[in-house]
Amino acid sequence: MTEVFARERTMHDLQTRRVQVLRTAAIAPKMVRITLGGEDLTGFSAVGPADHVKVFFPDPETGVLTIPEPGGFRKPRAEGAPAIILRDYTPFAFRGDAESGPELDIDFVLHGDHGVAAAWAAQAKVGDKLGIGGPRASLGVPAGVDSAILVADESALPAATRWLQAFDASVPVTGLFFVKDADTSAYLDGHNSETRELRWFTGVDRASKLEATLRALPIGERTFVFLAGEANTLIPLRRYLRRELGLSKAQADVHGYWKQGEVALDHHAPLDPTDPED
Repeated sequence: MTEVFARERTMHDLQTRRVQVLRTAAIAPKMVRITLGGEDLTGFSAVGPADHVKVFFPDPETGVLTIPEPGGFRKPRAEGAPAIILRDYTPFAFRGDAESGPELDIDFVLHGDHGVAAAWAAQAKVGDKLGIGGPRASLGVPAGVDSAILVADESALPAATRWLQAFDASVPVTGLFFVKDADTSAYLDGHNSETRELRWFTGVDRASKLEATLRALPIGERTFVFLAGEANTLIPLRRYLRRELGLSKAQADVHGYWKQGEVALDHHAPLDPTDPED
């Protein structure tokens, strides 16, 4: 018998790919979808709801785009070597059968000139070059789930969308989304249904409202909870789920996608360094 919350792992050949911008589209306040293409995308696969890829950006000072060999970004950089500038992103969608060639959509949150990725995305135009690395592996939908709760900010909306699409329509899913702009709810237009309840939290007190709502939700033995977004906001939510309710890591899947005041957060690092079980 398959264990509840067990997830099938699919391994991929680790590759780095050169791509270019095909088109851009505003999809919500301060969010843009950039469609990438190129022959290197042939064979790309990201079948897990929360898969992520490394996106390699041009050096903003020199304009040089450095794309390492697969896994090469983990190696120490030789003195004088070009900088490797990368960030993690969840692919929104991939179309391997597009008439014009394979296409990959990645959604970016725009927040002014703060951050290499946001600054690049705000100015991106057709023909601009990027690099893509991975994904190395995909994790499927947990087994035996009879309900799910998704918690996400703007940075995790692509993953939340993929989760909404991945769960069977018969599985009730509650989405709790904490965002700066109320109009960001347009991102998930069309996803409300009898089994999909989406709630949005805005304003300076959105974190406290989010926590109060999560605490009020029924969480059963087969309820899967996925949380992703700004790390500091997620810490008290994780403590509630893991310490107070005693949920396992498999049942409460928590990821800090970014952290206020920190550049290029490693999402594999412990979300809460003060928790020995993190």
